[in-house]
Amino acid sequence: MLPTENRLRHNKDFSAVYQKGIRKNTSYLALRALRHQQKPNSPLPHQQTRIGISISKKVSKGAVIRNRIKRQIRAALRQMLPSISKGWDIVIVVKPPAQQCNYGEFLQQLEKLLAQAEILNGYSRRNLL
Repeated sequence: MLPTENRLRHNKDFSAVYQKGIRKNTSYLALRALRHQQKPNSPLPHQQTRIGISISKKVSKGAVIRNRIKRQIRAALRQMLPSISKGWDIVIVVKPPAQQCNYGEFLQQLEKLLAQAEILNGYSRRNLL
């Protein structure tokens, strides 16, 4: 699991990311990301990056398969979390072809998406494209 402070949980937060966020796509995943806005009366901006995963029944009718995919994506994100810039709300959307992916492919796809969105701070397990 991701730490509690790094989870995007509320529907209004997901909606804000979908409506106002930037979009990046790969063949298996899509990324939506929104930079936090500092409120005028708030002394400190919200520092933690929060991440949510969206996977529909179009990917698989079976909950077991959908949950396995979410666990693999969460594990990859947890490994990359120290290198992700702070102050972002991120939603990872899983596409139907992702059913065939393994952990390594998810890690590679997430690296590529986060690097394209310029959210990654110098993390490179392998050379990015």
